[in-house]
Amino acid sequence: MVELSANVRRLMARLGLTVDDVVRRSRLNPRTVKGILSGSRRRPHARTLHRLAAALEADVDELFQTAGSLAYRSIDRQTNPAVDQVLAAHPELVRHWTESDYDQLYGRFGVGGGLTPEGARAAIDTINRKRAVQEKVDLLLESSEAELLASLVDLLYHRVVITPPPKPQQSTCPRGNSTQNQTAPNVPL
Repeated sequence: MVELSANVRRLMARLGLTVDDVVRRSRLNPRTVKGILSGSRRRPHARTLHRLAAALEADVDELFQTAGSLAYRSIDRQTNPAVDQVLAAHPELVRHWTESDYDQLYGRFGVGGGLTPEGARAAIDTINRKRAVQEKVDLLLESSEAELLASLVDLLYHRVVITPPPKPQQSTCPRGNSTQNQTAPNVPL
C-alpha cells in the first residue's frame, strides 16, 4: 500500500509548499497535517483528505498512488500539443484545476489522433461544466437535501443506464412431475 505521508510530501514538493502553507490552504489543524506527514495519523477522515487534496491541487486518489503509476501523464501530454496551445492562450479557463482535470483533458483524443485547438477548447468547456455540477452536488450532499438529491440521481441513473432484462425463471416442478415426463392423454382421432 502506498504511504499517504510520502505522497503528501511529494505533492508539497511539487508545489513548493511548507507545512504552514498546507495548513493555511487546507484550513486543517496543524496537528492533523503533522500527524499525516509523520505517519501517525494513518486513517484520516474523508473530509480531511478532500481538504488536503484541494490544498495540494490534486485529487484524493492521487494521495494514494505511487509516483510511477502516474507516468502515463507525460505520454498523454506529449501526444496532445494542441492542448498546450489553448492553455497558453486561455489560462483563465483552467484556474483551480487539479492534476486529474489535466489528465482528463490530455487523455482525450480527436478523430484520428490528438485534439485540434477547437476540440481542446470544447473538452475544457465540458470538464469545467462537469466540475461546476460536481461542486454543487458536493455541497448538496452535505445539506438537508442529500436524500432528495440521492433519489433524483437514482431516478436519472435508471433512465440512462441500460440494464439487462431479468433472466426468465425456470419452472420448478416436483420430481417426477416434469412436463417432459408426462405423456399426452389419449385423444380419439
